[in-house]
Amino acid sequence: MKQLDPQAQMSAIKVFVFDAYGTLLDVHSAVARSLDDLGDAAPAISEIWRTKQLEYSWLRSLMGEHADFWQITADALTFALRCHDMEDQARHDRLMNLYQKLLAYNDALETLEFLKARQHTTLVLSNGSQAMLGEALGFAGLDRFLDSALSIDKVGIYKPAPRVYQLVLDYMSRRHKTCRAEEVLFVSANAWDVAGASSFGFRVAWINRFNRPPEILPGGPDLIIKSLSELAPLG
Repeated sequence: MKQLDPQAQMSAIKVFVFDAYGTLLDVHSAVARSLDDLGDAAPAISEIWRTKQLEYSWLRSLMGEHADFWQITADALTFALRCHDMEDQARHDRLMNLYQKLLAYNDALETLEFLKARQHTTLVLSNGSQAMLGEALGFAGLDRFLDSALSIDKVGIYKPAPRVYQLVLDYMSRRHKTCRAEEVLFVSANAWDVAGASSFGFRVAWINRFNRPPEILPGGPDLIIKSLSELAPLG
């Protein structure tokens, strides 16, 4: 695994790019606020919902049958509720509404604020639709410390397709801040996303909050951290 020496190599970083769902935003917080309704099935429903959300994004990309992330999220929730014989339109609608109001991880706001105070370019690069990102990041108060939230809507395919990561370099070029892939630090809690970004050529910080092993895929993290706050010394 590559090892990143923060002192020697972080000075080359021009832009900090964050995944949204699972990295800045807690994807399980919607179900966590529905425990009275879902009962003992809540943890399993949340896990199935997230797993199917990701699987459907990859499968639709491979099939050439694109749908936006809101539709994929809704379809994944329908599957999760069916698994527990709890499908109900009112319940489905409540959970989807809560998904637009996901809670941010405790260290997300302070980390983005710190980086912006030091005049770094800060971006989100997400599978989420532009509308989803606007509402969720606004609700969490994170949008104030982001230069932009980039959605896969522009390319019609999901991460880890290389075309998605290229959006970051295209954005910087349009703002006359051209940078090379190795001058981007991509931050994600999703190990598959880490592999994709690393394979593209970004430097990558993996937030391994749950002590999971790395994926057996091309590419890997330059830096493994436990929380977003560990990025502060790099800024």
